[in-house]
Amino acid sequence: MSPRDVSIAILVMLVWGLNFAAIKIGVEGFPPLFLTGLRFLFTALPMVFFLGRPAAPWRFIVAFGLLLGVVKFGLVFSAVKLGMPTGLVSLLMQLQVFFTMFLAILLLGEKARPYPVLGALLAFGGISVFIVERLQSAVPLLPLAMVIAASLTWGLANIVIKKAGRVDVLAFLVWSSLFSPLPLFALSWGIEGSEAILASLVAPRLESVLALVFIVGPSTLFAFAAWNRLLTRYPTQVAAPFALLVPVFGIFSGVLLLGEPFTRMAFYGSGIVFLGLVINVFGERLFARAARPKTEMP
Repeated sequence: MSPRDVSIAILVMLVWGLNFAAIKIGVEGFPPLFLTGLRFLFTALPMVFFLGRPAAPWRFIVAFGLLLGVVKFGLVFSAVKLGMPTGLVSLLMQLQVFFTMFLAILLLGEKARPYPVLGALLAFGGISVFIVERLQSAVPLLPLAMVIAASLTWGLANIVIKKAGRVDVLAFLVWSSLFSPLPLFALSWGIEGSEAILASLVAPRLESVLALVFIVGPSTLFAFAAWNRLLTRYPTQVAAPFALLVPVFGIFSGVLLLGEPFTRMAFYGSGIVFLGLVINVFGERLFARAARPKTEMP
């Protein structure tokens, strides 16, 4: 992976780490399914009028919009509204790394590579430190299951973009977003109710509006386009483990923006995640250099 792409991957993870705080702020002013629908409505419009349809079959465009927009984010936004801590959401969502790697081996025929797998397992050890610590507090079962289901759905969406091949990833994201808002608005109307929707529009909270702007701009149009580009350029086992940085940045954003505590266990977990990513990205070269015979000095 080139240094430029490594830097882009880290920046994407930083944006997504901050995004969980933005979601928390956003659902305080809008019903969660309605907020998700707004996210993808403004992702699609007006950009769809300036970007040509991506060179991918309609089934991939529609499937990506439904999986990513309706299922994954509908579940995540609703889980946060139901009381899931943003730090724990950011942790559990990274199960998608392992869902993606497993699905790529199963469905795409990718071969398991030792150093990415080793690095991912080590980084998951760091994630486990976070999870064990956070699960010591009472966590509602329903939103917990919703987040795990969302991480599986994200893995499926990653496979769809891999199957779509080399396409204009920004155009793919924008066009696929056309198929998310209407199902989300219908679900919001039926589950959350028209009164909650109208109340959020009549007197919108400034903080929630700004959160929506962040969710649409940096988090969706930039980050997902950049991430999908990396997934099309590199093997899944190389790109996907970078997502393990999201909970590290997510916890820091919770500390700085939401006043969540940062513990010693979180510090240790972050260090293990970084070590796992180093092995994933540089492990093959580092171990090959270490195993290279040393030339004797004359």
